[in-house]
Parts: sequence; structure tokens; C-alpha cells
Amino acid sequence: MLWQPSLPENYHKMTGQELAEAIAARKRELGSALVILGHHYQADDIIAHADHTGDSLKLSQIAARVAGSAPKDRPVRWVVFCGVHFMAETADMLTPDAVDVILPDLSAGCSMADMAQYEETVEAWKSIHESLTAQGWNGKVVPITYVNSTAAIKAFVGANGGACCTSSNADKVFAWAMKQAPDVKVLFLPDQHLGRNTAARFGIDVGAHTCVYDPRRARSGDELGGATPEQLLASRAILWAGHCSVHKLFRPEHCDQIRMEDRDHPEHRRTKILVHPECCKEVVDKSDLAGSTEFIIETIRKSEIGSYWAVGTEVHLVNRLAREARGRGVHVRILSDCQCLCTTMSRIDPPHLLWTLDHLAGRFSKDGKPKVVNKIGVHPEVRRDALKALDRMLGLTNPTPKFEAATALD
Repeated sequence: MLWQPSLPENYHKMTGQELAEAIAARKRELGSALVILGHHYQADDIIAHADHTGDSLKLSQIAARVAGSAPKDRPVRWVVFCGVHFMAETADMLTPDAVDVILPDLSAGCSMADMAQYEETVEAWKSIHESLTAQGWNGKVVPITYVNSTAAIKAFVGANGGACCTSSNADKVFAWAMKQAPDVKVLFLPDQHLGRNTAARFGIDVGAHTCVYDPRRARSGDELGGATPEQLLASRAILWAGHCSVHKLFRPEHCDQIRMEDRDHPEHRRTKILVHPECCKEVVDKSDLAGSTEFIIETIRKSEIGSYWAVGTEVHLVNRLAREARGRGVHVRILSDCQCLCTTMSRIDPPHLLWTLDHLAGRFSKDGKPKVVNKIGVHPEVRRDALKALDRMLGLTNPTPKFEAATALD
């Protein structure tokens, strides 16, 4: 997590209405040079100012498209990404060098992404191969990283012949990886739950043929991160011990509670449970449907009038879906009554957004010229290898030109 300097006190003294009006005024001043992206997990007072909303990869693709197609006389100069650090990194990799990608609060990181550090991944790669070679195995390990990872991890995966994946295309990427050699093992970073759920859908007995590599145990001297050589040899998928701090809060007993409430309801209603595959396998197994954020949104929007849903994902998104669905007579609630909030995402708030825009509008410059604060940049060498991983994913799931085409605009 990066350090974010404190804001001037006046930003915290402004009312919500004052902040909203000031942000809207700065947007008018900056015009088409500015694009604000808002992740689905953001609070409503940020989403209200977003030019585009979506999940992390969709927003980065939008940034690349908008920046690349802008007229030369009115180019996009600034992309303000209201998300977390790894998302802004991806947006920076996919947009021209002339475009500055800005994160309003540098402390808006992602605990899952931070669970896979580059040096630890390099060490794990070495230890895993040494153990397998010593046991006479001569197959191929293919790394896959969830897009919820740092640029450095994406670059590691790209440099070692692997690919990125999203929660919506993980099945396709996993199947591709398994075809890369006669005998393949996948190293899945950094979310063990998405990896386990994906392996299970592929048909792997995850109890017998997966194991977990925990970098914390490796730091304590356990060479294989808690796995035994025998487990490693038997595994078709090696899962990094990472997780989403939001989705881990949903538990199997929450699903059981929903079923019990339905059973005891006078009309024995049927609530469908819809969860994100970052939830643990036990929750996914007890749900009716599991899918990406976009899948969850579309499923609720297309649901039958009078239907009941319990949704296992971030609370801000669930609350917005519930309000929207209520008008159609569709009942939506969150799967758990606990506060399933992405706290790091919530660090992007109206005061920080206004502070960022005030700098771009020259409010902090004596000459009134724009000043870029909290710029997110990825080193060219890291970008090169990370784009390989992103391109491999896109080639499997999208017939349009690869991400690397965006770099031609630089």
C-alpha cells in the first residue's frame, strides 16, 4: 500500500452537496480532456460522477478505447480511475503515454493483489520446479494470474508463458493452459478460491489433485509453502494462498440460513443464491449460480418479476442492484448481514476526487496550469511482459485486436 498525504482540512469540512457541486464544476472545466472511471464497488457518491462504470478490466479497456479514439484537437489527457491500485496500473498499460492515469487516493490498494509479491512468486516458481524435477516429473507448469494482481505479477506470468484471466473467462484460460503440454500443472495466482472453483469446473478432483502454496509459510522456512512434495506431484493445480477480503466473509452457513428461511416462509418461497466465484468453494457449491460481477448484474436485470435473490458480493453493488430491481418487483438482498465492504475501494471518496480534480484545474498552481497528482505508471519492461499475459487471455476470449495494439498509439 502506498502512502497518501493528508488532504487540506477544507475538503473534509465540505458537505456532500458542496462536494458534488464542486466536482461537477471541475468536470465542466476540464471537459473532454478528463475521463472518470468508477468501479462497481464504489459508493454511490463516486459512481454519480463516473463517465463509465464497470469491473476492473472493462474499465481499462474503456480507457484504452476512449483515449485512443479521441480527436487530436480534443485528446483525453487524464484518466481518473476510481478503483484500486492494480486497476490503475492496467489502465496505464493500455493507454498511450500521453495519457496520465490517476488514482485519487494512493492508499486504495487491494489486499488480494498484495498477497502475491514478485520476489515470493519467483522463489515459489524455483522451489516448485526443483521439487517436481527431483521426483522425476518433466511436464510443464503454466502460470495463470487473475487480473486482480499487480503489474509485476502479470509480467512474471507473461514472461513465463502464462496468461491473465478474469472471473468470466477463467474457464477458457484454464482449459487453454491444460493444453500447453502432455503433462501440465497450473500455478494459479493470487486467488485460491477462483482457482479452486475453476479447477473443479474443469473436472479436477480438487481434494486430491490441488494443493495450496502459502508464501507466509515459505517465509517461515517451509520450502513448498505448506505443501508436501507428494501433494505437489499429485496436483494438477497449485493454488496461491490469496483471497478477497470481501468474498471470504460469505460462508456456507449463510446459504443454509437462506434455505431455512425459505422453508419456514408461509409460502415456502424460493430464493436463488447468486455469488461471485471469489467466494470459497463451499459457498459456490451451495449457490444456484456463480459468476463475475457483470454476470451478477445481468442476471438480476434479466430476472423474473417477483423473484427473490440473495447475492454474495460487495455491499455497495448489491444495494444498487436491490434499489434498481425493486422497481420491477424483484427482491434482492445481500447473502450475509455482515458488512461485506471493500474498505480499500472506499478510500476513494468525494474529498479525494475533488482534490485530484482541483489540481488538474490548476487550483494549486500559481500560474493556473494543471498539476497531475497520484499518477500511476508502469515501467516499460514490466508493461511489455504484462501485456503478453493480457494478450494471451484476449486471444482466447475476444476476436478483436490484442491489447498490444494500444501501445501503437504511444
